[in-house]
Amino acid sequence: MKQDDKLKDAVLKVALGFSLEEVTEEYGVEDGELKLVKRKETRKDVPPDLKAMKLLLERQDYSALSDEELEAEKERLLEQLKEKYEQGTGSNEAGGEA
Repeated sequence: MKQDDKLKDAVLKVALGFSLEEVTEEYGVEDGELKLVKRKETRKDVPPDLKAMKLLLERQDYSALSDEELEAEKERLLEQLKEKYEQGTGSNEAGGEA
């Protein structure tokens, strides 16, 4: 894997957010031997990062796309925005009559 691909994957991971598990272990000496005294496992959720998203979007080379590919990308992005908007507003199918 190229260095550039690794960097892009890392930025994408941060842009989308991720979870990680962290393990902390403490050892103590008992009877002349090291023994595990305490073990703590935690899960951390790292939220999506808007700066990383912006960086990814700025690095897209839209000039290399054909008109059809640009139109398909536009439709895909509009659909994603519509889904996010509907999730955020909790819109329903009943209409909004009062």
